[in-house]
Amino acid sequence: MKQWMRGGALSLAAATALNAAGYKLPEQSVNSMALGAAYVAHTWSADTAYYNPANMAFLEGDKQYVEGALTLVHLPAIDFNGKQVARIPAPPGFTLVPANASTKVENIPVGHLFYVSPAYDRWRFGFSVAAPGGLSKRWEAPVQKLFAQEFTLKIIEVNPSFSYKFNDSLSFGGGIRMVYTDGRVKSDGKPVFPPIRMARDMKGDSIDWGYNLALSFRPSKDLNFALTYRSNVNLTVKGSATLYAGPAGFPPIYSGGASVTVPLPATLALAAAKTFDDRLTVELVYERTFWSKYKNLDFNYDLPQPAFDDPIDKSWKDSNTYRLGLTYRYSDRLTLMAGYAYDETPIPSRTLGYELPDSDAHIFSAGFRFKQSENFEWGAAILYDHKKKRSLAAGENENGIVGTFSKGGALLTTVGFQYKF
Repeated sequence: MKQWMRGGALSLAAATALNAAGYKLPEQSVNSMALGAAYVAHTWSADTAYYNPANMAFLEGDKQYVEGALTLVHLPAIDFNGKQVARIPAPPGFTLVPANASTKVENIPVGHLFYVSPAYDRWRFGFSVAAPGGLSKRWEAPVQKLFAQEFTLKIIEVNPSFSYKFNDSLSFGGGIRMVYTDGRVKSDGKPVFPPIRMARDMKGDSIDWGYNLALSFRPSKDLNFALTYRSNVNLTVKGSATLYAGPAGFPPIYSGGASVTVPLPATLALAAAKTFDDRLTVELVYERTFWSKYKNLDFNYDLPQPAFDDPIDKSWKDSNTYRLGLTYRYSDRLTLMAGYAYDETPIPSRTLGYELPDSDAHIFSAGFRFKQSENFEWGAAILYDHKKKRSLAAGENENGIVGTFSKGGALLTTVGFQYKF
């Protein structure tokens, strides 16, 4: 019983709060969405306040910029075809029970806002409100909902930033990350043995802090290099938990405070962009996410709960993402964009769970911006995150999963505007 309860207790909240490869949201604006987040060295709108604050120094000095965007995140169902290891009493041991199931389809709206001030001598200031992660995931099949019946998560980042212009080629920037997290986890079911109801209803939130840094170098007007770093933020989520372990209708075994600390890991990006004939810009980005900070998941309660609070092994690994973005200035009014990325999952097969059945992904994107007037632009973008199938053999997974996860991924569409004055 302890293994089943440990496997699900809030692990969904913590794992997804970390925004694993397929569920993090690096794309926060029309430009970034259209370019598949290959948007670090060549940033040219108000959203540079978030993606590379050092580049604020190279925008028109006497102008201030404001940009808004709305993204609809569509998460198709994830299919699982396989079995689950379960304990049996006689003869004592384990068996495989059928576990074919699919998650619910989710549609989540996400808003973004960016601002860049006029230049004050060599200084410039910006502000952004973004959603670097968050989703909703639900299983209704008996096996999976024992681990992860429902999860809803919101992560909002407020990021004031600055830039300092050393000269026409070199600038430095940075900012403060204020990250608000709010989530809820529910599960309810009966293991094969013992056949008693086990359920949980947990919710919590937190405000946590970090920082970001950026450096931009432009040796010529058609060549840009950039280095950005977003620090680790420890999400110190605190809230309440109601836990059940007994026959149906029995009162909870615990109702009180609960907390967990998990890392929102640091990210380092190296980027280079080259513009040809003042029309086509090609950008390459290498992104390293330091997921190895996430070694285990350890929950705490106001009173000891031996069946729920033992540390759960995660052992995630640092992962790489490789991005390519193309920006084509078709005319003075119309700009076309497209992108591709290969995104590695940080989750080893040994600790993969139903709450986040992640895999490596191919990401494809496209979009446009249209200059309606001298000061007003609008645009739209679409991004498709294609997840590769992932199979687990018998004995390969600590959570007892044997089978294949397929489909899933994400489809994101964004519309937005920019106004400068």
